[in-house]
Amino acid sequence: MPLVLDLRSIDATMLAAVGGKAANLGELTRAGLPVPHGFCVTTDAYRTLSVTDGLAGLESDKARRRILEAEVPGELGDAIRAAYAGLGDDAAVAVRSSATAEDLPFASFAGQQDTYLNVVGADAVLDAVRRCWASLWTDRAVSYRETNGIDHGSVQLAVVVQRMVDSAVSGVLFTANPVTGKRDQAVIDASPGLGEAVVSGAVNPDHFVVDGQEIVERKLGDKRFLICSLAGGGTEKVDIGENPAPCLTDRQILQLAALGAKVQAHYGSPQDTEWAIDARGALHLTQSRPITTLFPVPEHAEGDFRVYFCFSLAQGLERPITPAGRAAIREIAGAAGRIIIGDPGSQGCTEAAGRVFIDLTNVLRSRTGRAFFPRVLDVMEARSAHVLRGLYDDPRLALTSTSPWPAIRRVARLARRFHAPSTVLRALANPEAAVRRARRTEARVLKAAEARSVEGALRDCVIPVLPTVAPTALVGFAMLGLAGRLVRTEPGELQTVLRSLPNNVTTEMDLDLWNLARTIRAERDAMDSFQEANVQELVARYRAGELPPVAQDGLRAFLGQWGHRAVAEIDLGLPRWSDDPTHIIGVVRNYLRLNDQQARPDAVFARGAAEAEAMIERLARRAKGRGRLVRFALRRTRLLAGLREYPKYLAITLFGSLRARIAECGTELHAQGRLDAAQDVFFLDFEEMRSTDGDLRPTVAVRKDEYEREMRRRHIPRVLLSDGTEPEAAARTVPSAPGDLVGTAASAGEITGHARVVTDPVGAHLEPGEILVAPSTDPGWTPLFLTAGGLVMEMGGANSHGAVVAREYGIPAVVGVPDALTRIETGDVITVDGSAGVVRARRQGA
Repeated sequence: MPLVLDLRSIDATMLAAVGGKAANLGELTRAGLPVPHGFCVTTDAYRTLSVTDGLAGLESDKARRRILEAEVPGELGDAIRAAYAGLGDDAAVAVRSSATAEDLPFASFAGQQDTYLNVVGADAVLDAVRRCWASLWTDRAVSYRETNGIDHGSVQLAVVVQRMVDSAVSGVLFTANPVTGKRDQAVIDASPGLGEAVVSGAVNPDHFVVDGQEIVERKLGDKRFLICSLAGGGTEKVDIGENPAPCLTDRQILQLAALGAKVQAHYGSPQDTEWAIDARGALHLTQSRPITTLFPVPEHAEGDFRVYFCFSLAQGLERPITPAGRAAIREIAGAAGRIIIGDPGSQGCTEAAGRVFIDLTNVLRSRTGRAFFPRVLDVMEARSAHVLRGLYDDPRLALTSTSPWPAIRRVARLARRFHAPSTVLRALANPEAAVRRARRTEARVLKAAEARSVEGALRDCVIPVLPTVAPTALVGFAMLGLAGRLVRTEPGELQTVLRSLPNNVTTEMDLDLWNLARTIRAERDAMDSFQEANVQELVARYRAGELPPVAQDGLRAFLGQWGHRAVAEIDLGLPRWSDDPTHIIGVVRNYLRLNDQQARPDAVFARGAAEAEAMIERLARRAKGRGRLVRFALRRTRLLAGLREYPKYLAITLFGSLRARIAECGTELHAQGRLDAAQDVFFLDFEEMRSTDGDLRPTVAVRKDEYEREMRRRHIPRVLLSDGTEPEAAARTVPSAPGDLVGTAASAGEITGHARVVTDPVGAHLEPGEILVAPSTDPGWTPLFLTAGGLVMEMGGANSHGAVVAREYGIPAVVGVPDALTRIETGDVITVDGSAGVVRARRQGA
């Protein structure tokens, strides 16, 4: 490969030789778009420096110094001088870094390496090229690569040298709206002078949004600062005072949007571009890269408007789901379409970015769907319900079904098929027997699964559980609603009835874990072993069978009963606690620090049960003549509502059994040399697992890379439209009370304490009384609740998992709090008002 290449000879296939920026500029040049002429100093030129080998093992400042002090080979220097001379005598140029890991679909690397503007003279160009090479090893570039999982040694640097545009006005153009995600809107930021003012954030630019041929938004900045070229080279920043006039005409705005549309059409994906308009009014394109922050839209027919609801996020999973996990959900969703909706061909769900979405378009076009589905979400994921209701006025979602009778007939058929009326009557008449009958379902499900394939078990043994078991739990909540109508209640009183519910498998699990900690505490050798060793040492000793017997046997018994559970457990592809007990051992160590007798989980549970019983009596007395009926209803609530967790528990129990079968398949594929490791089987779907020949390792490698990239994604939309719009972002409002964080009241009470922000419960440490601030929770989180003084969650509704457990443990909770994890920091003193649904925060030290 030559040391220097003209931009006109470069295309997108030459990334390894010219880096991302040059590859894009060459591609745009060859497409006939208005790119300033220039050349690229290739990665081969970078490698001619004798010092580049071994830089990846050095501290970043030493690596930079080696490059800056290195001698440029004569052949390379001559090639750069000759190419520069071809641009004209002492041409003013921009010298910009172009790394091989840059302007990629998953990582833009914007601003990570250096740019030098208005460079004049061959010596100055050589010096700027050298400084660009050195900028590959700035602290920010090194950190960015580490964050994105890119090996330092794999990255090479090329340098682009282009004629400078004498910019009258310049800026940035996004071919899709980066805030709302709307794909058919162009967003333009513009300011007089060089574009560096806009890119670097040195100026408040003019802001325009174009939708089709219409400018739908104008926001004029003060454009107080101007960056301009100096005669002889270099730039300066000039304070020109406020400039209220727009720097672009409407015609120029629409021209820019049209240029952006051409660039996007060329690449087939939304682009982040930089542009400049010179003194003669000519438009120049100076850079284009993919917009990496947009969430991908699930595949759909072109022109077909759809509304997608993120099932993954509603279940508390911000992380992607493994391919095996998604395959399992597809089977279950298909069964739901067949059994519940009555559509044998229903796919049930779709996928994007490793997450699972449900198509709600037809639900929202139905009057019955609008009445029912958001109300279900109100008690599961209230923020999603709010977003969906905000779509009702969208003309693309005009009602097409207004009669409730089709839905009523469907529900009636389901009720008859699964004997729901008799289940309800038995639950009312004898709730204890109804609970025993429901709890026997676990053995039936596992036995039925043994005779089926993995796919067959998922299709036939999950969805039927819901209408079989759920009516018993629903009776409990129906009785709670009845009591609320029979007697006047104050905020939080009915929630008190739900504290410390019996017959809740998750509560039973948590108390079993606490009892294990008590047993360990009671024996000196076991207690010492947990206090003296770290978690990883304890895990290793447990696996080797070397813990003191009381701890070894206790952990084995706990994992034998509950080891099929896990954090993010709806993903069948993730390890269970029995596979990796690190989390459980860490929680036990945390419990052993609990010395406050009143804060002991069993004491908290008993206190909550007593408070619930006292509340039932208080409400019964208040109801006077209706007291017996109120007491009857609320006692049914206490006995039956705890089964709410049971249908999901059954599904997770089945997952544990099926994981073992899939793991055996992985062992066989590994023995055949078709997988690098047995656990790689969870990066395959079921058909691939059954395949009898072919090397599966390349498929796994690609999917692992995709999975790791998606693990770094920080923003997941609750609701996504087929045009890319995220309705929540488009309609976001600021809480009316300054400083207050407003969410959904989930568990009554008020507490003030120090916040502990936790994004992953594995290895998390929570001091007794600290307020847990989390994105969402599933049963894998709940051991942390036992020492928490309160709970704040970004997601969830009044009957989501975290809210239910918080009520049972009697800790105040507010859920569905927008941006809680960014607006609250560990150490902040916050007040959680679980009755009003408000969190008041005060920064640490404020």
